[in-house]
Amino acid sequence: MNNKSKIVFLIVVFAGGWILGSHNNKAPIITDSIGGASYSGGYQPKQAVGAVAPRTEPGKTHIVEQGQSIQAAVEAAQPGDSIQVMPGTYSETVYIDKDDIHLRGVIQDGQRATMDGLGKLNDAILYSGNNVVIENFRITQYKGNGIMGQAGNNFEIRNNVIIDTGIYGIFPQLGTNGLVEHNVVSGIEDAAIYIGMSDNIHVAYNEVFDSVAGIEIENSRHAIVEHNNAHHNTGGILAFVTPGLPIKTTEDVIIRNNFVLDNNTANFGAPGSIVSGIPAGTGILVMAADDVIIEGNIISGNKTAGIIINDHSFAPTITMDIESDPNSDRTMILDNVMLNNGYDTIPEVKAVALTELHTGPVDIVHVGSSEGSCIINRHRYRTVGIGDYGECDFTHTDSIDSYLIAGGAQPRVIHPEERGEIAYLGVCTGCHSYTGRLIGPSVQVIQAMYAGNPQGLVKYINAPVKKRDNFPPMPAQNYLDAETQLAVAEYMLALEK
Repeated sequence: MNNKSKIVFLIVVFAGGWILGSHNNKAPIITDSIGGASYSGGYQPKQAVGAVAPRTEPGKTHIVEQGQSIQAAVEAAQPGDSIQVMPGTYSETVYIDKDDIHLRGVIQDGQRATMDGLGKLNDAILYSGNNVVIENFRITQYKGNGIMGQAGNNFEIRNNVIIDTGIYGIFPQLGTNGLVEHNVVSGIEDAAIYIGMSDNIHVAYNEVFDSVAGIEIENSRHAIVEHNNAHHNTGGILAFVTPGLPIKTTEDVIIRNNFVLDNNTANFGAPGSIVSGIPAGTGILVMAADDVIIEGNIISGNKTAGIIINDHSFAPTITMDIESDPNSDRTMILDNVMLNNGYDTIPEVKAVALTELHTGPVDIVHVGSSEGSCIINRHRYRTVGIGDYGECDFTHTDSIDSYLIAGGAQPRVIHPEERGEIAYLGVCTGCHSYTGRLIGPSVQVIQAMYAGNPQGLVKYINAPVKKRDNFPPMPAQNYLDAETQLAVAEYMLALEK
């Protein structure tokens, strides 16, 4: 197949896939899975996802016009209320610390409610409440995050356009039971869509591009990533374990029916951060994650490799954690369309390939040891390092519609004695691992700087100043109340691992 034929083929498949998706664009089906995948047809649909969790009786609708404050409407709202934001430009940070709030941008004549950080504000929307829905916004020019969840369960983030919002575009952290769908995210320094330390997640029908990582499932479990278009990032779709975080595993992830195309953008992540080690040209990356299924994707034009599976030793920016298993076990590669990958790969992959006397392009490369991994139709791909892969005993995951929990997860209730711990897990661990570098310095470094001085750390949390040239500036956490700030400072300084 010549290059012209390949392009025509991809266009036909791409168009056909989206037409098929539009004809079958029903919401995913909730199943009762909370503990892992089954491949024998054991999952039966229970109900369609209208909302991720049952909502309270409809409450009051608050209308926000241009020139008014979205945050003021949030403060006036009660659980069950909806806030409708009319088209216009709003330059503020919105913090939702209530349950059952539906924040909706109104779209009129193609015009959206636009949140513009003006290159000065840190975050657009932060939520810690349960059963929160955020939809239809255009968000741009923030320095930290577009939409960040901080320990809220049963969330829905959908139909937003997010451009150039600093470190993360959409970032639910420490949440259970969440849906991220139909968003377009671009120009992000770390991950366009980042699922952090969360469970029972569905990421579908998003377009992510021009970012370092397109979609990232990190230290999370029971996630499905499907029907997304990840293109022109440094790495398209990632599932991995970051050492030094309180949750030590990433497992039970299905990556299926996505377009993963031309992810060759030069890496512009913060120097020394974990994502700064992703080589440009990575289609799908699995690192130290277990029970990952890769099925039905179109993976093309990624110059380093279409699929990379590796352990922590192959990652140049990783600080090892003895509590984290460094290997990727039980990786399952089913039928995928792979074209023109690995045509200009990195020296490290070439060196591994030479151990098998392989030269030329690479579709799939596995580095490091692995237990229980398998592949079907291996003859279709140019592979390195999968000699010990068995033949998978199943060919598709059609019996698994979703890992969302029927009826929703129990809303998270934060008791006073948990305030510091939950704030640490839901907020701080997005940028600070205990050991090594994530985005900011490690907890151990912070402990050395502020030993015995939680008030000094509180002061910095409220009004941080840039201290290191090779680290991005820290966003102020002054939306947290004073009791929470002190509780999290004391918790971090007392943390032992």
